Amino acid sequence: MSEPTIITVAITGSLPKKANNPAVPITVTEQVESTHEAFEAGASLAHCHVRNDDESPSSDPEKFARLLEGLRKHCPGMIVQFSTGGRSGSGRERGGMLSLKPDMASLSTGSVNFPTRVYENYPDLVDWLAEEMLRYGVKPEIEAFDLSMIFKAAEMAKDGRIAGPLHVQFVMGVKNAMPVDRESFDFFVRTLKRLAPDATFTGAGIGRHQATLVEWSLAAGGHCRTGLEDNVRLSREELAPSNAALVRLAVEACARHGRRPATPAEARRILSLPAAA
Repeated sequence: MSEPTIITVAITGSLPKKANNPAVPITVTEQVESTHEAFEAGASLAHCHVRNDDESPSSDPEKFARLLEGLRKHCPGMIVQFSTGGRSGSGRERGGMLSLKPDMASLSTGSVNFPTRVYENYPDLVDWLAEEMLRYGVKPEIEAFDLSMIFKAAEMAKDGRIAGPLHVQFVMGVKNAMPVDRESFDFFVRTLKRLAPDATFTGAGIGRHQATLVEWSLAAGGHCRTGLEDNVRLSREELAPSNAALVRLAVEACARHGRRPATPAEARRILSLPAAA
């Protein structure tokens, strides 16, 4: 029987707008509808941001609450992961929605250069976000933009600041951060497995590199991420009509590697998450 693969759909992000692709879901209603389509296409984990009416990023807990309610109603069992990313707010504002108890939340364990700014994750903030995740029973997904973040995550898991087993996402293709390089990706995977043998991992590529990281991650025995947050196109000439269309490409990639999309229940078991209520 083929091995189950967790397909993460990053539905919205902080940057893509309707001007980039009309399919980018902005309102909570649009996000729920888009995620439901992606769920039916094979995604078992939704990575979520929320937006203001002017399409700017937001950390509004009320918006996150409505999104969580909608996803739990229309995508039964799907793993809901909130972003604590820095474009949506500053300082502890970034974790203000963790009390809603989503299944997971993103956690970057260090700072890194982005295209026009520093993505700042200073140690006290990282520790506070990790504490809040422990407090509310939220599993972190470690967003690793460079090697040091993998070492930091393993240290935090070892001393109990993060509840294991670790789940790490290797992010490649952000300008000024980690480029898309196969040897580096393979080294990241080996390093993670050395430091945390029971860890699981996902590959995330930005823009045209999305498909590349899907392939690399599947080949290495990992999971994969797709969605309009990272990539608004099917090809250089064609915009993606939906998140679901990108998920279907990931499903096809799974088949090429003798894999299949995980059901929500399988995804929860793989990530050591409790069964859906």
